[in-house]
Amino acid sequence: MYPYAPTPADRDPNLWRLAKRRAKFKAHLFTFLWVNILLWAIWALTDRSARPVPWPVWVTAFWGLGVVLQAIATHGAGGRGGLAEREYERLTRPR
Repeated sequence: MYPYAPTPADRDPNLWRLAKRRAKFKAHLFTFLWVNILLWAIWALTDRSARPVPWPVWVTAFWGLGVVLQAIATHGAGGRGGLAEREYERLTRPR
């Protein structure tokens, strides 16, 4: 799907945007896991006596930090997503 594609008419725009962000995060997480499995397998199957620190640790650490930051941005940190949802419900409730 294109990033600037219009929201389908039968969808809530906010929920559609949230669903797209979560789907994008899941795709990034899946890619992160498989690439890291591959890198660690390559490291395990090659000569590793020259270096005391495994070289895939750097890829895993820094890319993992990016994935964690994306997870926080997507799903909220410390329940902030729930707070925003409760506030939204309070504002939309009829008086």
